[in-house]
Amino acid sequence: MIYPVIQRLKKDYFLYVTVHTDSELERVRRLYKENKNIECLKLDITKDLNKLDKLDIDVLVCNAAVAESGSLFEIPMDKVEYNFKVNVFSNLRLIQKVVKKMEEKGEERIIVISSLTSKMPLPFLGSYCASKAALSMMGKVMYYESILLPSKVDIVLIEPGLYRTGFNKLAFDKKYDFMDYNSFFDKQIELIRKSENIYLWLFEKRSLKSIADKIYKAITASKPHFRYSAPVSHDLFAKIVNLFY
Repeated sequence: MIYPVIQRLKKDYFLYVTVHTDSELERVRRLYKENKNIECLKLDITKDLNKLDKLDIDVLVCNAAVAESGSLFEIPMDKVEYNFKVNVFSNLRLIQKVVKKMEEKGEERIIVISSLTSKMPLPFLGSYCASKAALSMMGKVMYYESILLPSKVDIVLIEPGLYRTGFNKLAFDKKYDFMDYNSFFDKQIELIRKSENIYLWLFEKRSLKSIADKIYKAITASKPHFRYSAPVSHDLFAKIVNLFY
């Protein structure tokens, strides 16, 4: 969902585009090879933050995330720990590292990309939902703390719904690597799989425009809102769910 935003920003901003793997790095370098305003970097957020030391960052977009799935009754703890390591702890380390330089300059901005799953208890996606709930809460706390900083640092929280990027399908399918005859749900695996496929088919948005517009506004607005979410229907559904839980 970030790439449509890059297309709109690349003429007016110098962008550092970070990816996780060598194959992704090759792809984005090939994609933006003609643009002098874009530098592509391979960055593992869990261990490579020193690569940011020499970069001059005015707007930080915290978009790194992984999703582990499986029932909270049986998901391997190493998967839960990795979910929180990437989505929560590493993003917080990144913010702490960058904000030190930002606070010296002032008028900077940190954009935390969480998820509307932070508000919805989705069965078999509890690890991811919980990590995003923690990230959203951190964004809210940092917003109030930023008011007391000597220099102005805007904190913006973005909570996307379901978009067809392949991320959601991959996340849902991961649990089937370890859900077997030893699972509590071994008799229901095919029903769960079919239900999830129907859910994604019904609710995933094919177009990224609605969330790309929100991210673009969060980056470029002179006075951004604290929170942006899209699509509207998913945000409304999340609010209704929260009335009952």
